[in-house]
Amino acid sequence: MARWNPIRRLRRWVIAECTRLLTQPLATYVLRVPNHIDTMKRTLRPGDVLLVEGDQRISQVIRYLTQSSWSHCAIYVGDELLRGDETRAAELRERFGDDAQYLLVEADSSAGVTANPLGKYEPYNVRVCRPQGLSREDAGEVLRHVIAHLGRRYNVRHIFDLARFFFPVSLVPRRWRRAALTFGTSPTNRAVICSTMIAEAFTRVGYPILPEVVLVDSGPPPGPWWRRALAYDQGRPRARFRRPNNSVITPRDFDLSPYFEVVKFNHLADPRFDYRHIEWEDAPLDLAQAAGAAVADGASPAPVAAAAVEPRRRLQRLRPTFLSRSSSS
Repeated sequence: MARWNPIRRLRRWVIAECTRLLTQPLATYVLRVPNHIDTMKRTLRPGDVLLVEGDQRISQVIRYLTQSSWSHCAIYVGDELLRGDETRAAELRERFGDDAQYLLVEADSSAGVTANPLGKYEPYNVRVCRPQGLSREDAGEVLRHVIAHLGRRYNVRHIFDLARFFFPVSLVPRRWRRAALTFGTSPTNRAVICSTMIAEAFTRVGYPILPEVVLVDSGPPPGPWWRRALAYDQGRPRARFRRPNNSVITPRDFDLSPYFEVVKFNHLADPRFDYRHIEWEDAPLDLAQAAGAAVADGASPAPVAAAAVEPRRRLQRLRPTFLSRSSSS
């Protein structure tokens, strides 16, 4: 029989309370662009990384520390979890119904690594980042790696790992901001940022996220003189990649990565989009017309209208002469 340890019970209670407070939603969250769940289901492919602007207190802290809009990320696996294990597939269909075909795998600081339907993030500001040129075999290896982590929980070894997030984040020096995002003092501990698990999956197949790139002199190619003379890339610098530490990879790195394409799936993805047909709730005021109407009524035009019309006059003076002649004729 295990001996009762009051210190351990107190520690668990404090950690649970800190996690609960950090994951409470903020009342000031604003959805900038509405998401259409059917369009998201049609657009996303297995292996896509979904960046999320979270609505929790810890999300606000992460956004400040990373100087980014994104505080969370998940990887889209689609219906991959419905294959192979029939017991797991039946459980997922019972929990999510038809949405079990559109699943994400994510790492959460309170629930650990779980699978959730894509519709979970419909009311959030999101961005889709797609790895370019990733082969089908490597994409399958990436999915298998994250799926193998399902059910794992974060190993929070010290209360201060959670308590640090209650201090004013503006006091954290810039060079320590990434280090402040990791949990625990042991290098074997997982990071609170969910992107670590996804970064490890891409690293296993050699796919870069945001590596350090150094240009080095390639030098003359080896071999006889005629091969060096015919070398078309002689003297061209060669790129050398250096992998970063996966524990400090953040959702922002997927957004900045030149190897991940930002996929538009809202209004800009619609081929019928035409800005001229937008129905504005507040019609823009034509300041030039307003100024002319004020002069006709005997009132002096407002300074704002005059200031707005002046740039148009300057543009007219800069108009090419051949355009002026054609318009006058």
